[in-house]
Parts: sequence; structure tokens; C-alpha cells
Amino acid sequence: MLQVRNVPDDLHAVLRNRALESGLSLSEYVLRELQAVAARPSKAEVLARAARRGGRLSFDEAVAAVSAERPDTP
Repeated sequence: MLQVRNVPDDLHAVLRNRALESGLSLSEYVLRELQAVAARPSKAEVLARAARRGGRLSFDEAVAAVSAERPDTP
């Protein structure tokens, strides 16, 4: 069970309206949104995955490569 306190009135109204538009109860809508948030990897998970993959370029080399591909701007 999850209980959220101190939800501002304006936020509650937005969530309630979105639930109604989706044909869901507020609880169903919020649960669906929480499931979507939980399904996305966190920043730490993304960074850890990238670190495990390794790479051929250092950060400075990557910056130089991107800069080399950009058109010169005045």
C-alpha cells in the first residue's frame, strides 16, 4: 500500500482530470504512471550500463569528434 500526503490541490486536479480522460479511477491512473516510471532505468542504471560496455574513445576524444563534425559558426 502506498499513501501520498500533502499533494497540492492543483496537482491532484491535474491527475484526477487525466484519470477521467483515460477512463480510469485516480488510483488506477496513478498506479499506471508509477509502473511507467519504475520501468524506465534510473540515471545511475544507464551510467552503469554504459560503463560496463566500455568505449573506444575518451571523453575528450568524443568532444573533439563531435566538434569536428559541427559546421563552423561565426
